[in-house]
Order: sequence, then C-alpha cells, then structure tokens
Amino acid sequence: MIKRAFLISLFFCVAGNAFAQQKRVLGFEKLKTYVDSFNKTDTETVKNYITNDHAYDWLAKNVPLFECPDSAIQKIYYYRWWTFRKHLKQTPDGFIFTEFITPVSFTGVYNSSSSALGHQVYEGRWLHDPRYINQYINFWLYVDPKQKKPHLHAFSSWIDDAVYNYYLVNLDTHFVEQALLPLNADYNVWETEKQLPSKLFWQFDVRDAMEESISGGRKIKNIRPTINSYMYGNAVALSKMAALTGNDSLKTKYTQKAIDLKKLVQDSLWNDSASFFEVRKPDGHFAGAREELGFIPWYFNLPDDKPAYAKQWDQLTDTKGFNAPWGITTAERRHPLFRTHGTGHGCEWDGAVWPFATTQTLKGLANLLTAYQNKGTMTPGVFYNELHKYALSHIKRGQPYLGEYQDEKTGYWLKGDNPRSSYYNHSGFCDLVISDLLGLKPREDNILEIFPLIPQNQWKWFALDNVLYHGHTISVVWDKTGTKYHKGKGFIIYADGKVISRSIHLKHVLVKLPA
Repeated sequence: MIKRAFLISLFFCVAGNAFAQQKRVLGFEKLKTYVDSFNKTDTETVKNYITNDHAYDWLAKNVPLFECPDSAIQKIYYYRWWTFRKHLKQTPDGFIFTEFITPVSFTGVYNSSSSALGHQVYEGRWLHDPRYINQYINFWLYVDPKQKKPHLHAFSSWIDDAVYNYYLVNLDTHFVEQALLPLNADYNVWETEKQLPSKLFWQFDVRDAMEESISGGRKIKNIRPTINSYMYGNAVALSKMAALTGNDSLKTKYTQKAIDLKKLVQDSLWNDSASFFEVRKPDGHFAGAREELGFIPWYFNLPDDKPAYAKQWDQLTDTKGFNAPWGITTAERRHPLFRTHGTGHGCEWDGAVWPFATTQTLKGLANLLTAYQNKGTMTPGVFYNELHKYALSHIKRGQPYLGEYQDEKTGYWLKGDNPRSSYYNHSGFCDLVISDLLGLKPREDNILEIFPLIPQNQWKWFALDNVLYHGHTISVVWDKTGTKYHKGKGFIIYADGKVISRSIHLKHVLVKLPA
C-alpha cells in the first residue's frame, strides 16, 4: 500500500512539474499576495504540519489557481485553502485533518472528529498530492476502529459517498478496492445501530452534528432526512464502487438498498401539506418545522425529478423561509420557535447560519440546477447570489474569518472569541467553486464535463488553472472579449496545455480527454 501511494504521489508530482514547464494561464502572484496578507494578521497560536511560513509553498504545489471579477469569492477561495492546510496534522498513524484548531475534549485520538468528514474529503479531493486524503480516509477505516472508544459513528456520515467522489477525481481504482470491504462492514454497523424495522434510520440531532434543533433533541430518536439521505448516498456509492471492482454481489445488494431508501424517504419524510422533507418523530407525526436539513436529499440526487419536490426550493429565497441577510438559516424564519434556544450557549440549529449546512444546501441546489429538468423557481442567479453571500459572511472585525455559526441578521459569530471556533474546518467552499460554480463535474469515464452556474453576463472573464483531474492538468478559461487573457474570445478548455474545446458562449461542455 505504501509503495503504491508513493508511486501515485510521484506520478502527480511529475505530471505537475511537466505542466509547470508549459505556459500557465495564471501565475502564482495572487496566491502569494493572499497568503502573505492572511499570514500578516494571523497570530498562529496553533501550528500543525504546514506552518504559515511554509503555507505558500505547500499551496502552490497542491491547489488549483482561480481568479474572477468577484473579489469576495476569489479572496475567500484562497482563504479557505489557507485555513484548510492549518488543519493538516501528521500523526504516528498518518495524516489527518482536524475539525477544531484547538484540542476539544469530546474528539477522538489526535483531536479527530468525523462530524465534517464528508465535507473535508470533498474539499481535499482537489489537492495535487493524494497522500493527505488517502491517509485521512484510511485513518477512519483502519485506525479509529482500534481505539478504545471509536469516533467514526459519533456523528452521521456520508463517508462512502465522499470516497467515491474522491475517486472520480483521481481514478485510483486500487484505493477503492481496498476501501470497499471496510466500507461495506461500516454500513452494516450503521444498520445494526440505527435502522428501524421500517428500514428507515433514526438519529439524535446531536449525532447529526445539528443539536438544539427545532425538530429534535439530544435524546430523541427521530427519523431524519439527514441520516437517511446519507445512507442513500452511501448505498449508491457502494453500488458504484462494487461495480467498479467487479463485486457483483455487493453491487446488487446496494443497488437494491438505494432503491428502497429512495422510496422510503419520499413516502415517509415528504410532508405534502408543507411541500417539504421533514423530520418524523417517534410517534410517527411530522415535527412541524421546515428546516434546512430538508434540502439534503438533493445533495445525493435522491428526490425524483418532479415539480412537487422542486417546489420546496421556493423556501430558499423567501424571507419568511430561509433567506436572511447573512446567509441561509437552519430553520424557517416564520416558525414560532426560530432562534429560541439561546445565544452562543450551545450549538443552536434552530435558525442560526451554519457553514456546514450552507455547504450541503448549495451542493444540493447545484445538483438541482444541473441534473434535474424540474427546477421550480431556482436559477443560476440564485446559486450565485447565495454563494456570494456565503463568501461575504467570512469576516470578523474586518478580517477574513471562519467560525462555527452566525447570527442571521448581524453576522456575529455566536461563539465569540472562543478559540475552538477559529478556522472551523466544518464546511466546504473551494469545492463549491470548482465543481459547482465553475462546474467541473467529476465522472468515471474519459469525458471532461464543465457545467458552469455563472449567470449570463455576470462575469466577462474567469480562469481556473492547475487542476489535476484524471491524470491531466486542466485549465478552464472564459474571456468574453478576448482582451483579458489574450487567447481568443470565448470559453476555452485546456488539457495539459493544449486546447480541447473552444466555444464563443459560456455553456455546458462535454469533451473527450486525451488518451
């Protein structure tokens, strides 16, 4: 395993160095400027594997480059990569990414936490060096189970889905082969622990990392759209990974589980009178609250492509629903119990804005806009505006900041100056830019798909450069007038420095990658 990991790492380094000798679309100047600026205002009270003085060099070797006319999205793109590497920790059991920058009592060995594991793998799949995410996944599959008190099941997880979507970027079949059986065993444990006779799953809100919610409770065994959507996504991923590795029995097993869960979620968790996916309580009644977690089924493309389901998204832009000045609220603002659980005393998911949930909702919205015919009132403009708002929310006392959760009206970070809230690695942003806004959609085949969600006439130019995908270095350029990058007008896609697609319009593109 170690030898293969080394060879894969070497391959990516060679591929990156080869392209480095060619003319890039973007240079590293913006990255250097941003890193210097972030370093200058940072006290760096905690130092992990990559310290601030090495941040630029590490990021230059590992992350895609990006520029656009929206200064907020561009700046926070680089800020999020800068904060992400702060959480990279080298342990005796390999690399991991932490959630909290400071030690927290309820985490596992090495301050590990599985709460945002899915977000972290989605974000980290774009790093050039695969060692970090490979070893992080292996930590949860092989190291955590050996602990006296394992922590993987401390929180609901979409780890199987994340592993498969990581594979879609690098096509490391061997890694999937090794992970498949441990992931299958883990799915079986979830069924033992949390599956009801109805075949739906229950969870405490605190174990969904969503405690103090309107619908839930730390000891209430609710049937939640969260864990049921995660288990559906995991089943779909396991079916695809089984097919990939030629395991027909597991493919059949998980294909059926996904079919069954899809039907169960739509039949049992869709509240037709509220036009929303809702929590069901142990007594069988709906919780009677529209909550942001109801958008999670679209993160995994679970709902059928029907107008009735698409209608739920109307609540996203309704100011009595989830639309607030500082972001998407975790509960509908009209609800009588909205923001009634105190301020900063716990982790209130009764309305405050959580980047964790914002990431899930925006990914779900992107899926609706790119994979569904019935989109309701949703448009690329809605996605763009929400992502822009999300970028603007990364601020505290005039400086870039990422914390746990925010007041929806003022933007105040509700953990205040609690050190555990700083650089809170509990959400995603860069993946939303790369895969959803700019639209690089990872696939199993040799087709490069770009499906941008940038509204028409919003940007005259942008560039995404230095993306390692399927063993190629990809660059995506939009230059409406041809005067920004001087490579011609329009939408141009490069693989390893060579043009593979050119169009006068910014649009959905499918193009074959070089052999």
